[in-house]
Amino acid sequence: MEHFDLVIIGSGSGNTLVDERFDGLRVAMVERGIYGGTCLNVGCIPTKMFVLPADHAVSPQEAARIGVDLALEGVRYEEIRDRVFGRIDPISAGGKAWREQSENVTVFTGNGRFVERDVLEIALQGEDEPVRISGDRFVLAAGSRAVLLDVPGMHIPEVATRVHTSDTVMRLPELPRSMVILGGGYIASEFAHVFSAYGVDVTMVNRSGVLLRREDEAISERFTDVISRRVNLKLNQQVSRLDWQDGQVVVVATDPNGIEYSYDADLVLVALGRTPNGDGLDLDRAGVQVDADGLVVVDEHQRTSQPHIWALGDVSSPSQLKHVANHEARVVQHNLLCEITGQGELASSDHRFVPHAIFTDPQIASVGATEQELREQGRPYLAKVQKYGDVAYGWAMEDQDHFVKLLSDPKAEHLLGAHIIGPQASTLIQPLIQAMSTGLGIEEMARSQYWIHPALTEVVENALLGLLEQRDDSKEA
Repeated sequence: MEHFDLVIIGSGSGNTLVDERFDGLRVAMVERGIYGGTCLNVGCIPTKMFVLPADHAVSPQEAARIGVDLALEGVRYEEIRDRVFGRIDPISAGGKAWREQSENVTVFTGNGRFVERDVLEIALQGEDEPVRISGDRFVLAAGSRAVLLDVPGMHIPEVATRVHTSDTVMRLPELPRSMVILGGGYIASEFAHVFSAYGVDVTMVNRSGVLLRREDEAISERFTDVISRRVNLKLNQQVSRLDWQDGQVVVVATDPNGIEYSYDADLVLVALGRTPNGDGLDLDRAGVQVDADGLVVVDEHQRTSQPHIWALGDVSSPSQLKHVANHEARVVQHNLLCEITGQGELASSDHRFVPHAIFTDPQIASVGATEQELREQGRPYLAKVQKYGDVAYGWAMEDQDHFVKLLSDPKAEHLLGAHIIGPQASTLIQPLIQAMSTGLGIEEMARSQYWIHPALTEVVENALLGLLEQRDDSKEA
């Protein structure tokens, strides 16, 4: 049985751990799927490469409002798809080949499971017999996988070939004429934008009354309204079964009153979220604690209940965000080196203000608390909604739907949350993330710097000033 100084399970952010500082160690890299992890292969990067053409495809609608007549002549889907994976697949293969050439890194392609606290058994792809390896230290970076649908009809052969997840839907041989998307979170919403922009007749079936229900309530309500102009929304419905009829999948859903509805489509996209892969590692045999949601429990240093085992990314983080996994990887890397060299103090992950963006049309970005969370916590706050259409660049855009929403403490000293829906949301929110992370006060942020006029950033400036005005008005009252 081979022994390693360090065993890393997962080649996404886990692949970033090993640099020249680990050259003196024997390292094992264990990957069950495609090398490079979710973000590179089936997540953030390919989806955004699909989103950009979709943004262009819907631009004629926006241009018409300001006097420019554009026409969409068509979408060359196969060309879009091949551009995406013609770039991504070589990166994945190249990353694996580069690691395999490393003198001190051994790559194992297969599913690893613990048999003891320091022994891993790996079912190697293409091999009949598994191998066992042992390690002094382990890093769990096994990521997550798409949640599957478990309803009657899923195993009808014709149906099974037409049901996809985010892992497979981007490699379709051709565009379907119609699609039913199950779910109302960020994955469902991004693909609703992409495929409807490409000309697919999209129906979304969601069990709650709004899409993106984890966002601030004003954001989720506005997005639900805006996207309903492009896709067929079926809210407050739960899928009960799938059928096959006349060459199409039939999605049967039930509302709270027990009334059934049927939706026919060429293809079904199951976008019900992702679940951590820890359940495939037999972590109980290693003595690693897992919570009720299947997440590996870690402390502030990313250490599990076993002192020699660390974890990062989707396998242990509820955020399921690449920038979080990368941050945690840097923490784990530092802490491993501290232990190995016996020098330095352990670093801690900073999860105070974790931002995210959703690349739908319109874009959405958020950081910090939502208004409903503050209400539930009983925390006093100020709220300011600033419309894009009330600043100069918003006038140029003839904007009617989009806004910035800021939440602060009652004295408007510091931000508690920031939420944006509209063009450039993922960029506009960055100074607000910086302010919250560094403790920059609202007044200093709003008044101690120039805000370029008439840039769209003025919508952020005016939202900040609006919080200060509310503070001043309350003092006068």
